[in-house]
Amino acid sequence: MNLENTKAQMRKGVLELCILNMLQSRDAYANQIIEDLKKAELIVVEGTLYPLLTRLKNGGLLAYRWEESTSGPPRKYYTLTELGKSALKELHASWEKLQEAVNQSIEETNEK
Repeated sequence: MNLENTKAQMRKGVLELCILNMLQSRDAYANQIIEDLKKAELIVVEGTLYPLLTRLKNGGLLAYRWEESTSGPPRKYYTLTELGKSALKELHASWEKLQEAVNQSIEETNEK
């Protein structure tokens, strides 16, 4: 078993939740999102992030706008839509249930 691959897959599985959660407090462009994910040790590369942002946008969870930058080309800022806010609430609830189930399973296994 390749543990690094397993850990990477676990992180990828929660990226949508993490991205939507980040965007609930502020709009951000891709490089800011990548930096935030790296700080949280959910390391992502552009090749992972851009298709995910596109999928979230196409699903109506995100919108974007272009803003001029003083240090280069215009930046695409992503923002959470009303549908995205609703989806985030559902994902939070689902995450809490999953977390409880995993913790319960681990505790039961450790008690044996």
